[in-house]
Amino acid sequence: MTTHREPLSSVLDTVGETPLVAVHDTPADVAVYAKLESFNPGASVKDRIGAYMAEQLLERGEIEPGGTIIEPTAGNTGIGFAIAAQQLGLNSIFVVPERFSREKQQLMRALGAEVVNTPTEDEMRGAVEHAHELSSEIENSVVPQQFSNPLNTETHYATTGPEIYDALDGEVGAVVAGCGTAGTLMGIGRYARERHSETYIGAVEPEGSVYGRFLDREPEHGEYKTEGIGTSDPATNELFEPELVDDIIQVSDRDAHNELKRLAREEGQLVASSAGAASVAARQVADRISDGTLAVPYSTVVTVFPDSSERYLSKGIYESFEEWDG
Repeated sequence: MTTHREPLSSVLDTVGETPLVAVHDTPADVAVYAKLESFNPGASVKDRIGAYMAEQLLERGEIEPGGTIIEPTAGNTGIGFAIAAQQLGLNSIFVVPERFSREKQQLMRALGAEVVNTPTEDEMRGAVEHAHELSSEIENSVVPQQFSNPLNTETHYATTGPEIYDALDGEVGAVVAGCGTAGTLMGIGRYARERHSETYIGAVEPEGSVYGRFLDREPEHGEYKTEGIGTSDPATNELFEPELVDDIIQVSDRDAHNELKRLAREEGQLVASSAGAASVAARQVADRISDGTLAVPYSTVVTVFPDSSERYLSKGIYESFEEWDG
């Protein structure tokens, strides 16, 4: 449950302060916790950057009241920005590759945003390019650009990181989280390293993603079903800081899918594939701490469950792996 005890004036006041909940089926001597970001008003971690970045852009004068936020997004960021824009007197347009969740696109429109689709084969790079084209044509508009804007990382340094450390009295041994834009992990990771230089920081990506190239590896690029994390072109992931990361952990679609179903069946957690991948990786790190092959300052692993499985029911997320349309 959230910690709010008083009536609030705006839905933006409900962003953050999400629960930190134990993940089970882990080593007895290592605790694993997940930050449940579906408790945000737009039901995902991206509500944090929507509110924080929109407020900062207005404060800095990069957009004036009545202007338009234009953002390339897989969906959750659009929902977060749409909520913030509506409350702050801004308009919003989101450029979304066709293949992404219909539920997310419906919600963005319900929140008053315009949604523009780009071809699936153009991937996120095509969406980014089209967003900037639209911005050049629309007066008083801005592309916050979650993939390159330091405000993304700053959001999690200022909010998510401190919330985790407050809940655990600072006893965090490892932070393991999925990387899409990488802002979530970089913000929490930077906050963690300032508190203890030996904290382990693990980035999670699906098999087929190529974040590993940041660490001079040669992962093979391929299609993957896991949505919201991973990259096909590291050049677009400007926020990722290789020096902050101890390892990049690849998780197969099948393992992520099995885990998200286990989390629902055994733990009552209705989370999506990115959370499934994060849980698999966090449990692997916990095993390494338990068997003594990974030294950390505390026997505690923290991860992030970014959103809810309800965003993906139309894709058969709880069907068989073969039927799941990622």
